[in-house]
Amino acid sequence: MVAGSLPNRPLPPVAGESRMRRNRLVTAMVAATPAIALAIVGLTPAAAPPLLQTFALSGGMRLVADTGTSAAELPQRSTERFSLVGVTWDDPRAMAAGTIEVRTRPVGGRSWTPWQALETDAPDESGGTAARGASDPLWVGPSNGVQARVIGTGALPAGMRVDLINPDAGPAPVEPEPAAFSASDLPARPVPKLMTRAAWGANEKIVKEAPTYTGPVGVFFVHHTATGNGYSCKSSTSVVRGIEAYQVKSKGWNDIGYNFLVDKCGTIFEGRRGGVTRNVLGAHTLGFNTNASAVAVIGDYRSAALSSAARLSVAQLAAYKLGAHGYAPAGRVLVTSGGSPKFKVGRQVTLNRISGHRDAGLTECPGNALYAQLPAIRRLAGAAPSGLHVAKVSRAWLWSGTYWTTGRLVPLWDLATSTRMINRFDVYVDGKLALSRANWTRLGELRLAPGEHTVAIRAVHLSGRTATVSIPVVADVTPPAFTGLPQVSLTGGTVGTTAPIRLSWTATDPAGLRGVQITGASRAALGGTVRSLTGTAPIGTASSWTVAATDHAGNRREATLGRTPEVSQETEATRTGSWRTSSDTGHLGGAAASATTGDASLTWSFSGSSAALVVGRTTTSGRVGVYVDGAFQGYVDTRSTAPMYRRVVWTRSWAEGGEHTVRVVPEATAGRPKVIIDGLIHLG
Repeated sequence: MVAGSLPNRPLPPVAGESRMRRNRLVTAMVAATPAIALAIVGLTPAAAPPLLQTFALSGGMRLVADTGTSAAELPQRSTERFSLVGVTWDDPRAMAAGTIEVRTRPVGGRSWTPWQALETDAPDESGGTAARGASDPLWVGPSNGVQARVIGTGALPAGMRVDLINPDAGPAPVEPEPAAFSASDLPARPVPKLMTRAAWGANEKIVKEAPTYTGPVGVFFVHHTATGNGYSCKSSTSVVRGIEAYQVKSKGWNDIGYNFLVDKCGTIFEGRRGGVTRNVLGAHTLGFNTNASAVAVIGDYRSAALSSAARLSVAQLAAYKLGAHGYAPAGRVLVTSGGSPKFKVGRQVTLNRISGHRDAGLTECPGNALYAQLPAIRRLAGAAPSGLHVAKVSRAWLWSGTYWTTGRLVPLWDLATSTRMINRFDVYVDGKLALSRANWTRLGELRLAPGEHTVAIRAVHLSGRTATVSIPVVADVTPPAFTGLPQVSLTGGTVGTTAPIRLSWTATDPAGLRGVQITGASRAALGGTVRSLTGTAPIGTASSWTVAATDHAGNRREATLGRTPEVSQETEATRTGSWRTSSDTGHLGGAAASATTGDASLTWSFSGSSAALVVGRTTTSGRVGVYVDGAFQGYVDTRSTAPMYRRVVWTRSWAEGGEHTVRVVPEATAGRPKVIIDGLIHLG
């Protein structure tokens, strides 16, 4: 609902009515069939329905049977097509006594709608800033018939007429498009997504004066249009065009009065012309338009519930306008009245930064239901961002509570607060602003110098309040170090065409090892704490292994080594004592040597870095002593619970390759003196 305006030129007198008659209150009407005068203001004649049709309540007083009270009435009549209806009168300071009701006939129908009351407020007593007094208009949808009445016994203002608006009579509306503003108009604050005047089809030809600008917006007023709730969101653009035409052509204002409008689906519309990013002086709250902005929610919210989408849009606009100047939307402000029916000129009034129309004027606007939502809107508009957290960090890895990177970092964040309530995100490195991102963006790429850093993401609410989350980061460009170079040694297992081997290494890094990758004769992807890998290598063939250690920052270091497993069978050993040949396909080469006395021995000489004794094992096998380079190493028990062929029972490795001898001697173990020797493997 609107009070106060920068007026346009007043409309000409209704046809057939003198100025003297228009300037006095109508107290009675001739008891005869009303004489109805018609004036049409709009486009060209019969080619299309006009923008404005007016029908004067200018003759007669009759008893309306279904009410039992006296009323001025416009009887049922057919009209050109229209979608919005209101009643206006000459004196903007006069008040229409009684209840103004209308009913309409939809296009294509024969029946009439029920009677609906038009909302009216206290008269404008500030000196006549508006050209005509008026009820609030009612959206009725496409119609071609109207009937109106004023029920009550009080005096009626002069020049009362029914105004019918056809919003589709103006310039053809264009398809909705995103708001477009030049970069110079945009501070570091995103413009709420809205339908521009061009998008909703504003009739710029009827706007007579250039916009006037005011100072910083210190108070934001919430209205409802009182045009009824019987509209679809698809038709919202037509409703807005109808409101524009009614406020300009019927009430005589310069332009639509509100700075913004919001429909029940939450769509935001640019209101009065002059630029969304600028503080346009509106005509919405009489006496308090200076340094203020306003939104009107399309509909009647005296009892109807406000949708959550509309509530969010209202809060977004309020935070956007108030926050631009550092004003807390949930705060209060002392303002000076420019003169209104509620507060005389010069009266200082304390208002909420987000106020309802009724807080500044004698009106029900914005309706009890919407007014009851203002505390929630203030909280939504003025809240700090909530739930801000770092969801993921790409190009970096978390270890011991710190993110490690080689220098490139892509943090991804999120929060619980609606994107529409966020102005922007700022990313700081060690307290210095590194980059800013739009409210819908949730990531940003950084490049950090080597060393320790603190990366902070700050969410900036439209109200100006902030929330910050930070993470520790180390930029590390030094790869891991091998404190023990990779080694390959023979290990326990079964020998066939391959020999069992163990690959081992030791690598360290201040950032910790994220993983180790093994390629070559063996392949594996291992965790950073793993230090060895068992596998096999083909006998008689050179094999190589590459160990690549990667730290948590992503730095990588590799080391490669090669070895060839060779088999020296028992027939290649130097023998002493009594040995027998055991022929079996399970043995290496189909044969092995066995002995039962302690005076027998087998000795191999070789050059290599690792050696392994291969035996046959049975349930009655005994122990064998092992000597390396002449030094006794101990006894190895070759007994097993089941027969086993080509088994490695003893190994020895050296850090460097060299010339070595291995000698084995049966222990002649009591009760099981026999040992079966199948050969010696070494790594060359």
